Amino acid sequence: MKSAVGFAKNTSWSLIFADFKEITKARLSVSVVFSSIAGYFLGASQIDLVSVALLAFGGYCMVGASNAYNQVIEKDLDVLMNRTKNRPIPSGRMSVNMAMAIAVALTLLGILALYILSPKTAMFGAISIFLYTSVYTPLKTKTPLSVFVGAFPGAIPFMLGWVAATNNFGIEAGTLFMIQFFWQFPHFWALGWMLDEDYKRGGFKMLPTGKKDTGTALQIILYTIWMIVISIMPAFGFTGRLHLSIPAAIIVLLSGLVMLIFAFRLYEKRDNVSARRLMLASVTYITLIQIIYVLDKFGHTLF
Repeated sequence: MKSAVGFAKNTSWSLIFADFKEITKARLSVSVVFSSIAGYFLGASQIDLVSVALLAFGGYCMVGASNAYNQVIEKDLDVLMNRTKNRPIPSGRMSVNMAMAIAVALTLLGILALYILSPKTAMFGAISIFLYTSVYTPLKTKTPLSVFVGAFPGAIPFMLGWVAATNNFGIEAGTLFMIQFFWQFPHFWALGWMLDEDYKRGGFKMLPTGKKDTGTALQIILYTIWMIVISIMPAFGFTGRLHLSIPAAIIVLLSGLVMLIFAFRLYEKRDNVSARRLMLASVTYITLIQIIYVLDKFGHTLF
């Protein structure tokens, strides 16, 4: 009997944990934390593990809070889409009040953790939540420009790590911001292309032309080119303390060109398979270049 009760409790806790991961979009939140830590490593003259822990915890809380607020706001629309109808709120597994409590708690904990690092870090974290929930989320059903607005909070994590390490926002942090800013357009438009029919069920306007056409594909190519240009700029001495060796820049350039090839294939074929391949290539690209940047700083012998 006791073992049955224990099993039930364990199952209950596992379900609660699963819903917490879903309401905070754990995979997305972890990828954002990864970006922030990469930015911290690039900015830090000396690695402090306590600061890294605070950045990781605060970063997860801020992204998790944004996602929880988003799911509260879009609960009635999530019911309409196949990819979101089983989320905790529309499925009935979590109440709106509980989701709001989680969002508020994560906001307070995240701002506190980032404030301990520096007030500027906390400020940028708070700006990110505000833009994501109060500007980007409402615009998603009104205009494709929502992706442009959403690119601002989405670009903060990489540069947030630099600000956390240096307590300074300059050309270095701005460059990291711009890399992730331009990256988001091919990434999210590829995702929007794949899920266009589902997004339309919820009334979301995600593609720049509103259609899966050559106009959208062309814009994806153009933003990918800008992303590549910004990504290799640190190799030319224009970005302050943010440096990139020529061999590392070549690897970044080649990685970007691979992603550009996938963008051209989407322009040529205009199908969901090509969009999915571009989306996966974009995820690989942003992760790879962040690793290359960090390795280039700490392990010059590798390049």
